[in-house]
Amino acid sequence: MNRNGMTRSDIELLAPAGDWDCMRAAVANGADAIFFGVEKFNARARANNFRSEELPEIMAFLHTYGVKGFLTFNILVFEDELRDAQKLIEMCIDAGVDAVIVQDLGLVKLIRELSPDFPIHGSTQMTITSPEAVEFTKPYDMERVVLGRENNLKQIKTIGEQAKLPMEVFVHGALCVSYSGQCLTSEMWGGRSANRGECAQACRLPYDLMVDGEHKPMGDIAYLLSPKDLAAIDLIPELIEAGVTSFKIEGRLKSPEYVANVVSKYRNAIDKYFDGDLSKPSKEEVRELQQSFSRGFTHGFLEGTNNKQLVEGTFPKSRGVYLGRVERVMRDAVTVRLDAPVKRGDGIVFDAGDPTKKEEGGRIYDLRRQGVKLEGEAPEGALIELVPGRNDVDLRKVHVGDRVWKTSDPALDKRLRATFETEKPYRVFPLHVRVTGALGEPLRTWWTDVQKGTTVEVVSELMLEAAQKRPMDEALLADQLGRLGGTVYQLDKLDVHLQGDLIVPIRELNRMRREAVEQLAGERPKPPKYIKNEVDAFADAHHNNRAELIAKRSGKDANLTALCRSLEQVEAAIREGVSYIYADFEFIKQFPAAVEACRKAGVPIALATPRIHMPGENGYHANILKLKPDAVLVRNTGALYYYLRARAAKPGEPFPKLIGDFSLNVANHKAVKLFSEVGVDLITPSYDLNIQQMVDLLERSDTSKLEVVIHQHLPMFHTEHCVYCTFMSEGTDYTNCGRPCEEHRASLQDRIGMSHPVRVDEGCRNTVYNAIEQSGAEYIKNFIELGVSHFRVEFLEESGDKVREVLSLYRDALDGRISGTQVWRSLKATNQLGVTRGQLVK
Repeated sequence: MNRNGMTRSDIELLAPAGDWDCMRAAVANGADAIFFGVEKFNARARANNFRSEELPEIMAFLHTYGVKGFLTFNILVFEDELRDAQKLIEMCIDAGVDAVIVQDLGLVKLIRELSPDFPIHGSTQMTITSPEAVEFTKPYDMERVVLGRENNLKQIKTIGEQAKLPMEVFVHGALCVSYSGQCLTSEMWGGRSANRGECAQACRLPYDLMVDGEHKPMGDIAYLLSPKDLAAIDLIPELIEAGVTSFKIEGRLKSPEYVANVVSKYRNAIDKYFDGDLSKPSKEEVRELQQSFSRGFTHGFLEGTNNKQLVEGTFPKSRGVYLGRVERVMRDAVTVRLDAPVKRGDGIVFDAGDPTKKEEGGRIYDLRRQGVKLEGEAPEGALIELVPGRNDVDLRKVHVGDRVWKTSDPALDKRLRATFETEKPYRVFPLHVRVTGALGEPLRTWWTDVQKGTTVEVVSELMLEAAQKRPMDEALLADQLGRLGGTVYQLDKLDVHLQGDLIVPIRELNRMRREAVEQLAGERPKPPKYIKNEVDAFADAHHNNRAELIAKRSGKDANLTALCRSLEQVEAAIREGVSYIYADFEFIKQFPAAVEACRKAGVPIALATPRIHMPGENGYHANILKLKPDAVLVRNTGALYYYLRARAAKPGEPFPKLIGDFSLNVANHKAVKLFSEVGVDLITPSYDLNIQQMVDLLERSDTSKLEVVIHQHLPMFHTEHCVYCTFMSEGTDYTNCGRPCEEHRASLQDRIGMSHPVRVDEGCRNTVYNAIEQSGAEYIKNFIELGVSHFRVEFLEESGDKVREVLSLYRDALDGRISGTQVWRSLKATNQLGVTRGQLVK
């Protein structure tokens, strides 16, 4: 037991599986639980994934080995998918899936209608990073939450102590640069949404850094948003003591060898800790982890923010193990002072510092020391001539100073494959056997599967006789009943109570053993039972009558709101006569001037919260309330919980309206209902919806509760990684970076020359906005017909004059004086809503 009372059995090692080989590799190497997806509704659309019909087989396999299986359902669910989502959840309930990992709060609502006790885990895509965000989930009886990867050890401990819900934390694998669930880049640029399992990895692309409109030379650093890989194996003791109960390994797109390697290393590290061994992993273990997949290792944010260590910027893909630099290029070989051991057959690549160009690489054909052939492995520190395969590498393209990486190790792969490519059972469980009997009676045995907690009784068909020669004793019974090779059991304890010198034939003991094992093994894969209600996914939908709504309302009644990011924009929007101003400034100290300007003009104002809520950040929200705005634009469930509690503490007193922003990821009518029921006054649908999905949502929701954003620069990445600090200062975080963000404006220029502005918020988080604004003006008429009366226009860096021009055009479109097409053409904006251009099907 450790200092916070945890035992080894309280800790879960959770492994990824993209296919059956990965699942076997995870089980064989000591995983306690597996997470996997089926063909739809999961955040790894590119993985092989399993088929939903395989669920009973998967769960039977896992439960045979005492391993839990969690289904990933961690994407947003659109309105027309709710029936299919319900069917899949019902299949999970029937198959005995141990939990579903969910992003969409609308889906959480649907699952709880279907079953009050089916376990739900809140996915990292829920962006849960504070105790308040955990508290928000409590009414829905979630079994655990997966914290955001940006939480550090201290924050994890705080969340655990305050919220008292089991916490799952990522400990190994690829890092997203953006907060999970808050990345819109893939769909914006590639038509593939990260919130829909189709991440196109825009963070792994090269960018040029522009500062105040000028190109800043960066040498060989081009991958400004590509983080290294997380490896927290040496932080296992600290994580356990911070209260983490589930250690999650990323990698449903990775190989079974990767799964075998990483799971076995973390299993060993967890077991070592509970054996009282606090030593760090060996150099060899770390190298083997790097060999399976590594863009360079980092602790991510677990030890706090260190922007310099998170992103190196020189390469975006796995490199493997660093071998050293080329010291000399010969006719058939290169000389390298080895940083790590290497042997014949290993794969290598030569890295000249520009991964956009073709790199030379292949297999090592031979090893020499001063021209003499070397047998076996070349050790670390040796000066070695590496002879690559003649057809693999063109040595004329290799230079002195190039870095050399070991990209593959066939011997390691072979060893890892052997762990799961075997006929033997992957693990065995202890059996306790009790034996009783007396002369003339049958032999009675009770077999207890200790891990599962089930007992079966097997009685001999023959009566016990007096022994003429060797009577049955404990040794003989242990030998015969313990012959369990090839089964998932081993005899752990034998309790014998025989009255006198007795015997039954050996063949009868064998029969009894086989029957007991068969009965126990039949109990292992049985699924847990959950309550399952009959429900209709759309029973609670609000059906809007278009004809009635059109008769009641025209665009002239519509509220036009302006989200402003500077005081100049606020003043221009006031002059344009908008219904509401939303102030979304970089620093809270800029808010009072905006509030004063709006008060003077008699225009109501909403103040925007940051998109992320970390432990200890409630002072920000207390300051917003002190300013007495008319509304708060709430961007996460942690902040929402804070405001709901503050409102409940002062019943009957005036309190700002609560407006839920796009980042709450509302994608279906169930989510609209959930947020309405907790007390949100107005809700902004997710930017993941295309026009058809938006119309489907509006048709089944109370549209008086919804506000649609019809003009904006899409916020694509939202990240804890600060571009200003990393590449424009000598510092590592906000305490020592000198705040270049207060003096300069940075943007990231992509490969086609578009510059995407990078803005900072109060918590030093960065948002990368799309270079070109987009307009949903063409769909205004459809929205009005469906009863939408709140429309928002968002500004970024526009001047006051531009603000007035844009608002005037949208007012004209709402009033029917000009068409939506004229609006986006006049503004040279992209004609699309949210993240995609959708065809509106009538």
